[in-house]
Amino acid sequence: MSPPIGPGTRLLVASHNAGKVREIADLLKPYRLEVVSAGELGLPEPEETGSTFKENALIKALACSRASCMLALADDSGLAVEALDGEPGIFSARWAGPEKDFYVAMKKVEQALGAQGATKPKDRRASFICALSLVWPDGHEETFEGKVSGTLIWPPRGSRGFGYDPMFQPDGYDVTFAEMDPAEKHNISHRADAFNKMLSLFKD
Repeated sequence: MSPPIGPGTRLLVASHNAGKVREIADLLKPYRLEVVSAGELGLPEPEETGSTFKENALIKALACSRASCMLALADDSGLAVEALDGEPGIFSARWAGPEKDFYVAMKKVEQALGAQGATKPKDRRASFICALSLVWPDGHEETFEGKVSGTLIWPPRGSRGFGYDPMFQPDGYDVTFAEMDPAEKHNISHRADAFNKMLSLFKD
């Protein structure tokens, strides 16, 4: 059985991505936890050798929990494009290159779709997928997966969000994630879906 997580618990977010840390911290705000990030503590980023989002999230959470002796939460997420057989998938960040330039990554996706002749909305379906792993100092672990589906647009629109958000238009909306108010995005995102599945572990 999972140890309960209550107000005042110190939680390490196993990420150096400021945008991702900010989104996770916003989702956790109602639970009054003390949130710190791996970047703030100067912890190294482990090599992500898993073949799925769940495996990579667990690798990161385990590494950070062992290095800090803290409860650690790791996210592994990315964009899975149907016409590209699920790519870039777990390699979503790597498509941005060493400079982590996501305009470059989005352009790669668009070029790959163009090579497939994917010009109509029905051919440009994609999903954001997120796995959230929690690891306690005693080694106990829990992982939850969330998903949101939509259509890829070009050119990218919006200056909010991060990553592939400017080219992702979620189902039921006429704006991209990068055009949305952050609070609205938090309500429907893949990260929120995974987080909602994890809620039973938190105490008000």
